[in-house]
Amino acid sequence: MLEFYQKAEQFLPKNSSKLTRNVSLHFREVSGTTDFWYKLETEKGSRFYYFNSEKETAKEAFDHERLASVLSKITQKEFHPDSLNLRRLVFKPGENKVEFRVDTFQLEVNLSDYEPVKKGNKREPRTSKNQSVSPDKKWVAEVRDYNLFLRDSSSKEEFQLTTDGELKYEYATPLSWYRLVDESVGEEYDPSIFVRWSNDSKKLVTYRLDRRNVGEMYLYQSLPDSGFRAKAWSYERALPSEDPITTEYYIFDVEEKSKVKADLEPFADFTGAIFPTWFKNNKELYFARFRRGYKAIDLFRLNAETGETTTFLTDSSETMVESQMINCEWLDDESEFFWTSERDGWNHIYRYDKNGNLLNQVTKGEFVVRDILKVDEENRKIYFIASGRESGDDPYFQNLYVVGFDGGTPLLLTKENAEHRIWLPKKASYFVDSYSQVHQPTEHVVRSLKDGEIICQLASADVEQLLNSGWLYPEPFKVKARDGKTDIYGVIYYPSHFDATQKYPVIDATYSGPQAVRTPKSFSAGYSNYDRSIAELGFIVITIDGLGSAWRSKAFHDVSYKNLGDIGAEDHIAGMKQLAETHTWMDLEHVGIYGHSAGGYDAVRAMLTHPEFYKVAVSSAGNHDHRIAKAWWPEQYMGLPGDHYDEQSNFTHAGNLQGKLLLVHGDMDNNVNTASSLRLAAELVKHNKDFELLLIPNRGHGLADHPYFIRKKWDWFVKHLLGKEPPKEYEVESYR
Repeated sequence: MLEFYQKAEQFLPKNSSKLTRNVSLHFREVSGTTDFWYKLETEKGSRFYYFNSEKETAKEAFDHERLASVLSKITQKEFHPDSLNLRRLVFKPGENKVEFRVDTFQLEVNLSDYEPVKKGNKREPRTSKNQSVSPDKKWVAEVRDYNLFLRDSSSKEEFQLTTDGELKYEYATPLSWYRLVDESVGEEYDPSIFVRWSNDSKKLVTYRLDRRNVGEMYLYQSLPDSGFRAKAWSYERALPSEDPITTEYYIFDVEEKSKVKADLEPFADFTGAIFPTWFKNNKELYFARFRRGYKAIDLFRLNAETGETTTFLTDSSETMVESQMINCEWLDDESEFFWTSERDGWNHIYRYDKNGNLLNQVTKGEFVVRDILKVDEENRKIYFIASGRESGDDPYFQNLYVVGFDGGTPLLLTKENAEHRIWLPKKASYFVDSYSQVHQPTEHVVRSLKDGEIICQLASADVEQLLNSGWLYPEPFKVKARDGKTDIYGVIYYPSHFDATQKYPVIDATYSGPQAVRTPKSFSAGYSNYDRSIAELGFIVITIDGLGSAWRSKAFHDVSYKNLGDIGAEDHIAGMKQLAETHTWMDLEHVGIYGHSAGGYDAVRAMLTHPEFYKVAVSSAGNHDHRIAKAWWPEQYMGLPGDHYDEQSNFTHAGNLQGKLLLVHGDMDNNVNTASSLRLAAELVKHNKDFELLLIPNRGHGLADHPYFIRKKWDWFVKHLLGKEPPKEYEVESYR
């Protein structure tokens, strides 16, 4: 098996990414223009490119050889044309110049004659993390000693805006649910600041967090940085239905040095959906908040003078309102706004007047609006991302559309049957489209916003080295869900040594968290994951999204509501059985499963509820009982606690374990607390069940790239599912 392990290591994301070029690109606007620049990887490094929007052409941004020569002379160090490390690069097309920092120099270079000029460092004075400067630069807000202060930038005169702040009930300090406190020291006050200034710099809005009643969770660090005594750490975390950290909004008047509180009862911090945002009149703000349990969201108008808070839109559901579906976009004159909602069974755009009166439904049909990218007021058009509208496409593929304010038939601007990742500069008449499929490398093009026609080809991903290594494209598939009617989608990963005449054990790579889709859609997601390396050991690896997952209809999604214990397992099983009818090399007598976080819950749940099908599992960082998870996630998808929480706990069904189970958790996981796996272990011990538990010292929630975990997961499936002896103590050197 040694050679299989070595090949599997080659296909880990860190290594396979070295065998590709230009799979993903990053584009940066040029100030004062509608041009942009980007970098392309070459065989020797990378080069800078410039897109001229007027000429609709892209070419090298400058003469790299000539610039490398100039930099070598100035710095007395050798520079290569394909490794120009230009930091804080700024293009000045009107002057035909570029400015950047390289080595210890700040330089401006004229691209006509490549004459460099040394410049002073133009960095503006940095403000501390606990300070915020007003838009007109006249004022500095600062949090200190749990209170909010204001300082005149010119006179340096300081004013204390609040005096009643205290530990755990302070002003303007952002909350981190993941901030650990060393119990031997206690909480240290080292604040950063979050305020939002009005456009005229005369007011600011912030919040006051009340952390006095929230419970704490704990972690036990057996291997501290120094010394021999273990450390205990704590962090604030409300569990479902518990007293949360609460939020109150305050508006401060800079000239009057006064404050007014928003007339709204304190609410759970995690239910805030849109932070108070200033209208242009600088007298009012809008914000949105979910109600506890996520069955409704309210959009409010806030009077900055009086604190009066009025509700001008409420969206509700008998199940829950999906938080990641919310979009709110206002016209510049603030006479109308657009809101997304699933009220007709699909997520669509609705148009309202400023008082919250519905004007019209903008988009309709059996498809999902994923995002609003641009509102073109002059031409009364909306550019939006949606999926599921084009027949024959994978319903998760994202496309760009444009539609009028009054509705009608949207115009498709991305023609290819593919996953489209869009970059749309605010003032441009074009957009950049990076499109691909898991078995189709990325193409990067510039398209017209008018009709989607390609006006410039920027680059194509180069995957020749990857293919030459023996890597095989994932195979996308479509099967029927458990109901025999609904199409569900996934991909298959094959080993490079695949032989269709042989039989291969199957591994289900799972994550059924309802906010996500696990199956990759883009080429980038399809090759840069850990599924492919596991397949290389001699497995067929499947990932599939069943009923209840994200980005489909409301009815499709609601299958998982108050039903997270379902995990889509019946859909996965039905799908694998359908595939096995034509993919005869799939051995469904030997099926394993693995997952992380919500997927870790899935892996154990599958073993406990479908032991006749799933025989081997690796569960990492699993949240095995939703009653000890962070409040927002289970309350969103399970509602408030009831008997269904107990029924869907893996603790409750631990006695059903039959197969081979490996539990893995980091001992410093402040997302899914380590106690989740330890309490499951206690239940398994109580029922006298065989399993293995691996705690990884000084590791948080992320485990995928931990070399020991990678090896142990491989070993577990090779030994218990493939029936072979793994190489002893194989070391995943590339992740050391």
